[in-house]
Amino acid sequence: MDLTPRRERLLTSTRPMPDFEVVAASGPWLHRADGTRIFDGSSGLLCANVGQSSPKVLARIEQQFPKYSFGGAAVVQPHIQMELVGRLCEAVGRPDDSIALVTCGTLGVEVAVGLARNIARVRGGKRRCDIPTSDLSYHGMSALTLALAGNHARRPRPEDALDLGPAFPAPYPPTHSHGQAPCDASCADEVAKAIDSRGAENVAAVLLEPVNGTTGGAYVPPDGYLKRVAEICRERDVLVIHDEVLTGLWRTGTPLASNHWAGAEPDLVILSKGLGAGYTGMAAVLVAPELAPLIRHEDADPLPAMGTMAAHPLQAAACLGVLDELELMDFDAFRARGERLGAALRALTDLPGVREVRGLGHLYGVELAPGLLWPLMAEAEKRGAFFYPFTGAGHPKSEGLVVAPPLISTDEDLEFLAAALRDAATALH
Repeated sequence: MDLTPRRERLLTSTRPMPDFEVVAASGPWLHRADGTRIFDGSSGLLCANVGQSSPKVLARIEQQFPKYSFGGAAVVQPHIQMELVGRLCEAVGRPDDSIALVTCGTLGVEVAVGLARNIARVRGGKRRCDIPTSDLSYHGMSALTLALAGNHARRPRPEDALDLGPAFPAPYPPTHSHGQAPCDASCADEVAKAIDSRGAENVAAVLLEPVNGTTGGAYVPPDGYLKRVAEICRERDVLVIHDEVLTGLWRTGTPLASNHWAGAEPDLVILSKGLGAGYTGMAAVLVAPELAPLIRHEDADPLPAMGTMAAHPLQAAACLGVLDELELMDFDAFRARGERLGAALRALTDLPGVREVRGLGHLYGVELAPGLLWPLMAEAEKRGAFFYPFTGAGHPKSEGLVVAPPLISTDEDLEFLAAALRDAATALH
């Protein structure tokens, strides 16, 4: 008698995604039951930054497991957690930050919102603590984060949106049109309008993705935009939170996506996907050193609840293994591979069904003509490569796929990826 539950009892994505029978995985490759292998062109769900089956991650977990497998920082001395705090701060060039460790990107956003509100109230005596976001954003899957952000496909019904919603247009053509003119740094004026319409005394922080993720498909902000947002917020005593859940830890070619632009440094940063790298759920909220003491000020509210599994020692061990892998990388060669990947992908725009390629580092969006997304994914799968679709933007909604291979992919891997995608797109015409 087969006691295995029916597949539909597992409540998961309703998108018509591939469902591979995988028997093993190594680096960026998934090995299937039929003896073939498929290249993971989107790092799983944009998280498997160091590939799969990392011996360094395994070694870290094995070292920690016999010591103790559970013990939050409130229960036992947080030695391994503090090692992670130090290593992570150094890795992203914010060596003096304080960190809250939680279990996923959604919770990281919620905790960042709570910390920002604490800081804002202590520092500026805010009346309310609104958190404006853009209309082309994604900040997580909870009721609060879905209501705050601008992912049209996942936003709650208006009556369920907690009276929240995005407050300003992102500086990208689908939602902020200038006719024939492109967006530029002056689009940050929309952020100023959003703050001023609420009253700066009612706004704690602006929350935004420094580089757009899967809501829209890897849009890159105009030069000067993030710097101008930071200036606008400082002028109004408003904090800046960067959601780098997807883009952090070298996904865009630098430790943080904001590193691409001088003067764009935020007050708080949220990291997640590339930190756990698919081995564990983990997120980190980094708080600038001049602000962290305000969180424990006598007039501050209690710290936000971070969950039973927050700062879990085995999760911290896995993340240290991920950092071990990242720190072994030749970053000059890595950046050069990203540039070559971008050039190969942009060359796809000579094909009739490819409308645009955008992005940087190891994160690109390939926008397609309507109706081609799922056929292209099927053709790519036949050629041994998998990609993740992005949520479109504009009217009518765009469609396309995200190309975001594991950061440890070799030149040969990326050449295979680009060739498979070109052959798949060519087969459609």
